[in-house]
Formats: sequence, C-alpha cells, structure tokens
Amino acid sequence: MTTPTDASIDDVPPVLTRIWAELLDLGDRTIDPDTTFLRLGGDSVLAVRMAALVRKQLGVVLALQDIGVETTLNELAELVRRRSGTGGATRALPVELRKRADPHASFPLRPLQQGYFVGQQDGWELSYESAHFYVDVRLTDVDGDEAEDSLADALRRLAAHQSMLRARVTAEGEQHVLPQEVPGAVPAPTVYDLRESDPGTVESTLDKVRAEMRATGPDPLRGPGIDVRLSLLPDGDARLHTSMSLLVFDGWSSTLLFRELVALAADWNAVLPPLGMDFGDYVDSVANLPDSDEWKADRSWWWSRLDTMPEPPALPLIRDPREVRASTMGTREAHLPSSRWVALRDRCAARDVTPSTALSTAFAVVLARWAGHRRMLLNSLQLNRLPLHPDVHRVVGAFSATMLLPTELTAGATFAELASAAQKRFGEYSAHNLITGVEVSRELGRRRGTHRPVAPVVFQSTLSMDAAVGEAHPESAGPLGALDFGDFHHQLRTPQVALEARVYELRSELAIVFSLVEELFETEQVDAAFTELVELVGTLADGDGWDREMDLPSPAEATGSGLLLGRYDDTDRTVAEGPLSTTLEEAVAELWEELLGVPVLDRSARFFALGGDSLLAVRALGRLAKSLGIPVPVREFLDDPTVAGLAAALAAHGATA
Repeated sequence: MTTPTDASIDDVPPVLTRIWAELLDLGDRTIDPDTTFLRLGGDSVLAVRMAALVRKQLGVVLALQDIGVETTLNELAELVRRRSGTGGATRALPVELRKRADPHASFPLRPLQQGYFVGQQDGWELSYESAHFYVDVRLTDVDGDEAEDSLADALRRLAAHQSMLRARVTAEGEQHVLPQEVPGAVPAPTVYDLRESDPGTVESTLDKVRAEMRATGPDPLRGPGIDVRLSLLPDGDARLHTSMSLLVFDGWSSTLLFRELVALAADWNAVLPPLGMDFGDYVDSVANLPDSDEWKADRSWWWSRLDTMPEPPALPLIRDPREVRASTMGTREAHLPSSRWVALRDRCAARDVTPSTALSTAFAVVLARWAGHRRMLLNSLQLNRLPLHPDVHRVVGAFSATMLLPTELTAGATFAELASAAQKRFGEYSAHNLITGVEVSRELGRRRGTHRPVAPVVFQSTLSMDAAVGEAHPESAGPLGALDFGDFHHQLRTPQVALEARVYELRSELAIVFSLVEELFETEQVDAAFTELVELVGTLADGDGWDREMDLPSPAEATGSGLLLGRYDDTDRTVAEGPLSTTLEEAVAELWEELLGVPVLDRSARFFALGGDSLLAVRALGRLAKSLGIPVPVREFLDDPTVAGLAAALAAHGATA
C-alpha cells in the first residue's frame, strides 16, 4: 500500500471533500455527505482522477468499480477507512505497478491496439492504412519569426517528458520507446510559410495539407505516432495541424498532449511536473491480470452472457461493408450552446444520470427508430485507466478499451426511465472492466463463427475531460499566438466502425458528432437520424423531453429484410477433415504449432479455434511471407482460416514450399 503523502488517514472526510470540490469545481460550497458523486456532476471519467487523488493524498488504492458514480461522500469515506485498515491484506486491484528495469525494452500491444494494428494491415472490413485522429485549429497574433523554433523546441521537450512520443511498433506487433538521442526518434514539425502568398495559394495549400493529413495518418511502424504541422498565414494568422495515431495515443492522451504542447510553446522555460511511471510500466503490470482471481471472475461473468447477447442495430445498408474501401469517414456535427449545455447537465444531475448516459440513451433511441427494433448491441469506448499510480491520468498512451453494452429499450417507457435503466446497466457492466471489449468481441465472434465486426456501432464520450486532466484548454501559446477554437476542424478514422456518435466539450459548448462510413448508408437517412438526435438532446436540455413516452418500434428484434448491418448471408468454406496432405500444409501446421503451442494434425484445423487471435494471424502471415517469399493478405486468410485454406492461398500466390 502506498504511504499517505498529503494527509493522515484520520482526516479522510475533509480530504475527500477537498478532492470532490477540486474535481467538480465546487469552490467553498458545502457538500452534503449523503449526496452522490453523480448528483454533484461527477461521472466515470472524473472517477479515474478521483481514484488517483485518493491514492496520492491518502495512500489508499481503489478499483474503479469501488467508486461508482452513485457513491456518496460518506460511503467513499467508509470504503477508504476499510481499505486503509486492511494493512494491504485486501487489495482493491489485483496487480500493482512495477517499474521496468529497461524503459526501452519491448512490451506488448494492448487489446485495442492489436485491433488497430491488424486493421492497418487491411485485416478487417472497414479498415484504413492508419487509424488516427486529425485536428487543425486557427491561431491569431502569431510571431511568424519565432513560431517554428518555439514549436520544434516544445516538441523536443514534450518528447523528453512523454516517452510515447518516441514509440515505435514492430511488424510483429510489439512496441518500444526509442532513446531521445536516436536520430528521428523525436517528432519534428513541418512548417509551411505562406505569409507572402496570395489568397488562392493559401487556400489550395491548406486544402492539400488538410486532405493529406485526414486521409494519411502517422504510422508508428515507420516513424513517430504524431504528425505536427504549422501553416503560417498572412496578417499574423496560422493553422496548427496535428494528427495522432490511435495505435499509440487514446482520446485522453490527445487532449493531454495538446495542452502540454501549447504550455511548452507558450514558455521556453516551462517545466512540466515529472512523471513517476510510463505507459510501458502500466502495460507490463496489467499483463499479469490473467493470473488473478479477479480477472478470471470478470471473464466468467462476460462469457456467461455471450450466448444471449443481441446483434448490432440492423441499420439498412446500400453496400456490404466487406466491399467498401473508404479513405475517410464522413462527419455530421452540431453544438449545444453553453447555457443549454449547463441546463442539460443540471437536469441530468436532478435525474441521477450522467450526461454521457443521457446522450448515449438518446443515441440508442434514434438507432432503434432507424433500425426498427429495440434490442441491440452497442459498443462504447472507455477511458479505461486502472488507478495503479497517482500519475496514471497524466501519462499518454493507448490506455482506452472498448466495452460491449447490450441495450434493450422498454416499450412505453419515458426517456427518464430509459436513461435510469441505462445508468444501472452501465454500472453493472463497467464493474467487470478487467476484461476489455476487444477480448469479449473475439470470443463472441468465435461463438458466432464470424470474423466480421460484431459491434460496429459505437458511442464515445469525453465529457469532463478538462476536469479529469486538471486544466482547461489553453488559450495562448506564446509565439504561436492565441488559439481560436471557433475555427476548428477534425477527422476521425477508426477500423471496424460503421457509425460512431461522439460527444465532447469545446469552448463550454456540447459538441455532438456522427463519424461514419458514408458509402454504407443512404445520406438522407443519416441526416435524418442526426437531426433527430440533436432535436432529442435539445428537449432534454429544455426539460420537456424527460417525462415524454418515447416512440419506439414494437419488435424487440430486427424483422426487416435486405442488406442490414450485422445481418449477412455469409457461409464458411468447408474443408474436408484428414491428415496433412501437402508440404505447404505441413509448413503451415508447423508454424501454427510454434505460435499457438498446440499440436496441429488435421488439415481442417481452424486457427482461431486453436487459440489464435488476429495479432497472431498477422505474425503467422508475416513469418510465412519471410520464409516463402509469398505474402497472403489478412482478409484472404480470414475467409478460410484453416490449415488447408492457408496452404491453398499460398499456392494460389505461387508458393511451392
């Protein structure tokens, strides 16, 4: 157990009161000890930092399921007392953070990283060459003569502070951090000096830069996972372009990186508080989770529910996702003004639901009406940082995990009733977060006999990020000038996702976004669904939507026909059972035995049934390509992942073994 640093354990209630006041921006307001964290404006994002602050200030380790949003101050104080009184005999987390002896040693990819990695090998339908998030923002009052040096210096100092800026991913699916002195380890900015250019040249150059960075993200297999560019424009204006690989950085990290980059650019002498851990320490520590009883219990909990999980919303499609090769995702965006966003938060607190839950419920209602059924499987992206260290919220890396969330909307219920049920359901499922959604999806796909995405509709909320990180968006960047978030562009590309709804705060407003593969849907249907979502959220902000009975489809399950999301007439290829019959089959079997650690004697043996996963599939194909000189695309392998199927694919590409 960590030694208390800022307070004695006897001071638990006042310390917790100060922590809540800081996180929830309550000032000197008196906190009723029987009021829930949720009622005061807390949510699961803020709970991560709450756990870190409790560990730092009281030396008590809490698991995230210990501090649900329904927790009151009194309940939390009692929990902290119980934890502190165990002398470490009862641990809230099944693993502890261990510092690595060699910070540059390789460490494995986390499950969601593996999904992005395989996607970049064109392993999944709806894949892209890079999974990344692009943004550009206007700068004003820029010192054009100092801006480039200021930005380059800020990146150098940031790379020294946050080691994942120097991360690389290997072809085998491992990651490591380069020493700072290695040539090319530190990302360097690209600068376009357009200060003397005419308006036409400025516009065409910006269009070209934006199009390139939207469609082609940084690739940590070849260089840094972040691409930073600066366009210097006439009249002291500029644009700061940043693109971050989702293979290396999650949404929390991108927010943190941007703040720290701007803070360093604003002040040549700024020094960021040192970090007591890095992402590699975290990954190596949580790699021990499968040895714990807690991890096994969470897996049993999830596995017992898989056979009754619903299908994703059966949205009508105009093309089979397998046939689509999109280059970018389409976007719909709307903002709820600050005053109405404040009103929405207040109404959510009064109803004992988080804003994220209310917004995800509204999304589910719209999906149900669009798909024509009320029971569906949704995917959610969680900022899943186990509180192993007080600095975990200040470290960048790919911590995020997905969580599958079965959703059933009750016919005849009011919105408030639907949101309340969703809040309870989220709490129940998130209490078993030691198993990630990627791991659950793999097992669900195995049981359903498919390698197609089982949950391609996603909801993501980064609300409360400012408070969780500990500071608001900076507005000044020294020589880089002032940031104008009123002129802000963004683009998301993430594999295996057909449609994603995102909500976040920008300039004290609520942003509601659809990111989607445009080629899959009728434009009119997408526009209608997005308009419906925005209007529904508006009624919640105004108050009259909560007690209104929701108009929902009668069927619980999908009843439509035609091409529908998640409903495909795919059939597996049949391979005759029998012993290995060719030298290519023997070569494939030998490699599988090496990778999977099991005997492979039958030509019909299926890679994933033997314990393989998508990352091991990429490794197997890579090793075969190296030894035989014949590359087989991942998707082709997934069409028939048997010994005989892979041997036939190799032969079709010219391999003779």
